[in-house]
Amino acid sequence: MKELVENLNQLFAEFAKDAASQVENGNKAAGTRARKSSLAIEKALKEFRKVSVEASKK
Repeated sequence: MKELVENLNQLFAEFAKDAASQVENGNKAAGTRARKSSLAIEKALKEFRKVSVEASKK
C-alpha cells in the first residue's frame, strides 16, 4: 500500500508540472503528457481502492 501511495504522489507531481506548463505557457506537448499522466493516475487510484478495500476487510 505504501508503494501505491508513493507512486500516486509521483504521478500527481508529474501531472501538476505538465498541466501548469500547458496552462501557463501554452505548451501543447505538456498537455499531452498531462493527459497521459491522468490516465495513469486513474489506473493507480483504482488499484489503491482495490487494495484498500481488501485491507479493511482483514
